[in-house]
Amino acid sequence: MVVEVSTSKTGKHGHAKCHFVAIDIFNGKKLEDIVPSSHNCDVPHVNRTDYQLIDISEDGFVSLLTENGNTKDDLKLPTDDALLTQIKDGFAEGKDLVVSVMSAMGEEQICALKDIGPK
Repeated sequence: MVVEVSTSKTGKHGHAKCHFVAIDIFNGKKLEDIVPSSHNCDVPHVNRTDYQLIDISEDGFVSLLTENGNTKDDLKLPTDDALLTQIKDGFAEGKDLVVSVMSAMGEEQICALKDIGPK
């Protein structure tokens, strides 16, 4: 997620430069890049999909129900402590939970939780 863009004056080679500061949506790391203003930048497509939580395995993987009725079993619980606690506590209480999964550039991560009522 880009949080700051600044542009330098035209340099001796005739190109102004754009300075991008971004925060990684998956791990919160700050990233920077400097690109000539005449060049194109690649922009990742970020998708957000909701899945119903079916199960949590002993090794920290979740089992999710997809829209077409299949299961998705390749995602781990989030590393964010507050979200992790909400998911584990809600699941232990038997609530129907829906998790939002953010995906971009080949990475996926649970980013939010919705309680859709008791079972």
